[in-house]
Amino acid sequence: MSLQLAPTARYRKDYKPPSFNILSVDLQFYLHDTNTRVVNTMQIERQVEGADLVLDGEKFELVSVVLNDTPLVAGQDYQWSETALTIYNAPEQFSLTIENKINPSANTALEGLYKSAGVFCSQCEAEGFRFITYFLDRPDVLAVYTTTIYAPDNGEYPYLLSNGNKLAEGKTENGLHWAKWHDPFPKPCYLFALVAGNFDCLEDSFTTAEGRLVQLQLFVDKGNLSQAGFAMASLKNSMAWDEKRFGLSYDLDIYMIVAVDFFNMGAMENKGLNVFNAKYVLADPASATDQDFINVEAVIGHEYFHNWTGNRVTCRDWFQLSLKEGLTVFREQEFSADMGMRAVNRIQDVRIIRTHQFEEDAGPTAHAIRPDKVVEMNNFYTVTIYNKGAEVVRMLHTLLGEEQFQAGIQEYISQQDGKAATCEDFVQAMEKVSGKELIQFRRWYSQPGTPEISISSCFKRRNKTFSITIAQASDKPSNAPFHIPIKVEFITASGESIHPPELAENGLIELTEPIQTFDFTGFNEAPVVAPLANFSAPVKLTDHRESSELITITRYATDPFLRWDAVQQLYVQALKDAIEQNAEVALPSALIEALQAALLDNHADPAMTALLLQTPSEEGLATEFHSIPVEGIERVVTELHALLSRALHDELIAAWQRTSAQYVASDIAGRMLSNTCINFLSSRHNSEQVAQAISQQFAAKQSMTLVFGALQAAVHNEHPLAKELLARFESDWCQAPLVMDKWLAVQATTRSAHTLERVQLLMAHPAFNWGNPNRIYALLASFSHNFSQLHRADGAGYRLLIAAIKRLNTANPQVASRLLSPLLKWQRLDTTRQALLRELLTELRAMPNLAPDLFEKIEQSFAD
Repeated sequence: MSLQLAPTARYRKDYKPPSFNILSVDLQFYLHDTNTRVVNTMQIERQVEGADLVLDGEKFELVSVVLNDTPLVAGQDYQWSETALTIYNAPEQFSLTIENKINPSANTALEGLYKSAGVFCSQCEAEGFRFITYFLDRPDVLAVYTTTIYAPDNGEYPYLLSNGNKLAEGKTENGLHWAKWHDPFPKPCYLFALVAGNFDCLEDSFTTAEGRLVQLQLFVDKGNLSQAGFAMASLKNSMAWDEKRFGLSYDLDIYMIVAVDFFNMGAMENKGLNVFNAKYVLADPASATDQDFINVEAVIGHEYFHNWTGNRVTCRDWFQLSLKEGLTVFREQEFSADMGMRAVNRIQDVRIIRTHQFEEDAGPTAHAIRPDKVVEMNNFYTVTIYNKGAEVVRMLHTLLGEEQFQAGIQEYISQQDGKAATCEDFVQAMEKVSGKELIQFRRWYSQPGTPEISISSCFKRRNKTFSITIAQASDKPSNAPFHIPIKVEFITASGESIHPPELAENGLIELTEPIQTFDFTGFNEAPVVAPLANFSAPVKLTDHRESSELITITRYATDPFLRWDAVQQLYVQALKDAIEQNAEVALPSALIEALQAALLDNHADPAMTALLLQTPSEEGLATEFHSIPVEGIERVVTELHALLSRALHDELIAAWQRTSAQYVASDIAGRMLSNTCINFLSSRHNSEQVAQAISQQFAAKQSMTLVFGALQAAVHNEHPLAKELLARFESDWCQAPLVMDKWLAVQATTRSAHTLERVQLLMAHPAFNWGNPNRIYALLASFSHNFSQLHRADGAGYRLLIAAIKRLNTANPQVASRLLSPLLKWQRLDTTRQALLRELLTELRAMPNLAPDLFEKIEQSFAD
C-alpha cells in the first residue's frame, strides 16, 4: 500500500512575483454536460529570464498545446502532471493556445465549472480556475478577458453569461447559439465567471453620478421572479450608497446577479456577473424572515462593494485576503447600519466576534488576519479574516475619523487601481493622508489572538481627579502590545454623563503600552467607567465589575452597545457563579426590575428590549471557559431561561400583545420583541393563554418572521404544540427548499435529548439532499452548533458528524471542512470526550485521499 503524502504548506515569506504575465486571454467554451470543450488562447510575456512557464491545472483532459500557431510535442516541448503544465523554452512574448475537456456534471465539489439543477455555473475563488483550464492561478496575474460561450440551441440555455459587456451573440449552422463577452478591466482568474441556463430575469437600470446608464439584470430560477424585487432594490440602494458615502461609482454598462441553489458560498463578486446562493436573493414576507431580508440586503451590498475593494484593487496573494474581505465587510456593515438599525446591527456584529471569532482565536486554528502559513486556501475563509478584519478597519476609522478615513480610501484606490495590493499598501495610504504613525497598529495584521484588558481606578476627592489604569495582556505570550482604541463613558451614580476636558470629543483613549494611567479632572464623585463604547476594539474586558456598576451602565449609558453589554455581563457572571458554586442561577433583583420596566415601556425601542433579553447561548458561554464544563453549561442556560420566563411572565405577555397585534412590514423591531417574548412564554406548557398566543402567531401567514418565530419557540421549548406545528409547516412549504431549510434547522438546533435521533431520520427526508450545500448547512451545520447535543457524553453527536464528513471528503471537501470546525476544540473538553474525539479524528486522519481542507485542520488540532 502506498503512503499518502501530506499536503504541502505555503508561506507568505516565500512570495515571489510571477515569472510570466498573462496580458489577455480569449476563452471559448463549447458546453456539454459531460464533455465541455475549452479553448484557451493567452497572450503571455516573460518577466524572469531563464524560467520555464508552469501553469496550474487539475482534473481535466488535455487535448492540445499550440505556441505561436505551432503545435507542441509532449515530453519534448512540454510536460504535464496531475497539477501542472510546464512549457519549456518559452520566448519573451508569445501566444499560447490550450484545448482541454472537462466534465461539469461530475463536479460535485462545485468548484471550477459545474452543472447542477440544469445550470452551468462557475466558482473560481480561491483556486478554482485551475479546474477549468491551465493558467497562472494566482491573484497577482491580471489579464483582460474575452469569453465566447457556445451551447445547444434547444431552449435549455437561452442565457449565456460571462464577465464584462456583451459584444455580440448569434447562432451557428450546426445547431449552437453563442454569446461573446469582453471585460475591459484586467482581473485575476478567480474573478472569472460563466453561467448558462434558463431563468426568469428581472430588469432595471441605474444612472451613476457620472451619468453612465447601467443595465441591471437579476436572474432567478423559473417561478421565483416575485421574490426578486427586494434584491434588486438592495442593489440600487448599494450603488447609490457607495457613491454618497465612498464616492465610488460602477464602471461597466451592465451588472448581473444570478441566483443558484447549488453553491458552496454565500455569493461571489465576479466582475459584472455576481453568482449568488439563492438564499441571499429570494425574499418575500410570506416565505422569508426579517433576518433573511437583512441578510439579502447585506450580501447584495457586500458583493457590489467588492467592485472597487476586491476587483479594481485585488490581493497580491491569498495571505492578503482580509485586504479585500475585511474592508468590504466593514463597508457592508456600514451600509446595513445606514439602511436599518445601527445599534442593533452593531450588537449583532459583536455577537459574531465574541461567540465565533474569539473561539477561533482560542483554538488550534488561530491565525492573524494576515496569516503567515496555509495548506488549503479554502480554509482561509474564516471569521478572523472577515469579521475581525472588519474590526481592524473599524479601529482605523475610529482612530482617524470619517473625513481622514475616507481620504485614506481614496488615496488607496488611486494608488492601487488595476493592481494587486497588500495590507501594507492599505495602512500606508491611511498614514499618508492622516499623518498619524501606525507602526504599532500594524500588529493587528500580524499577531493572532484576542487581547485582554483590565481596568482599575482611583478617585482623589481633594483635587477632584479621577484616574484609570488600563493594562493589556494577550492569550498569545509572544505578542507585543497592541495599539488599542478604547472609547469610554463616565457615568455618575445618579445617571449623569461626565465628559472631562482631558477626554477626546469622541471619548477615545489610545492604549499603546502594557499598562497606562490616564488622569481626568472635574469629578465631584467617583464615576462608573463604561469602556469599549460601540465595541471600539475586538478585545476581552477581564475585570469583574460590581453588579451595581453594571446596572448603572444598563440604565444610563448613552451608547446602546454599552447598555446591552452590561446586561450580558450580568448574565455571564450569574451563569459562571452558578457553575462554579454548583448552585441555582440567580440574577440581581435590580436587573429583573430593569427588564420588567423595559418590557412595559411603550416608548422603549422594541429591538433593544429584545436584545437585552437575549441570554448567552451554550456555545457563547463555552468561550468563557478554558476547560469547558459541558453539563454545567447545559444546566445553567436552561435555568436562566426558566428564571426569566417566570420572573417576567406578565410583562412578556403584555409586550407580546402590544407587538404581535398587527403585521406592518416596516415594524422589524416589534417583531424582534414579539418573537423574543413568545420564546420565553413557550416554556410555560400548562398555560392555555400561552398556547393560544403560539397558535395565533403561527397563523400570521403574511409574515414568515412571526410564523417561524412561533414554530421555533414551540419546538425549542418542547411545547405540546410543537409536533402539530412542524407538520403544518412542512405541509405548507414542502415545495419551497429554502423555507424547508428553516424546518430542518429548527429541529437540528433543539436542545432535546432526542435531537440527534431526529437528525438521523431527517437525513433520509425528501427535504434533505447530500449534493446541495444549503441542505447540509441547514441540517448538519446547524446540529454542529447545537452545543449540548453535539457534545453528548456517549459520543453519538461526534460520530454522526464524523460520518457526514467522511461522506463529503471527496464529494465536497469545502463543506466537509466547515462541518469539522466545531470539533477542533476537543482539547478543552473533559478527558472522556477528549478520548472519544481524538480516536475519531485519528481515524479520519488515516482516510485514504483525505482532502487537504480536512488534513490541515486535524493536524492543527493535534499540534495545539
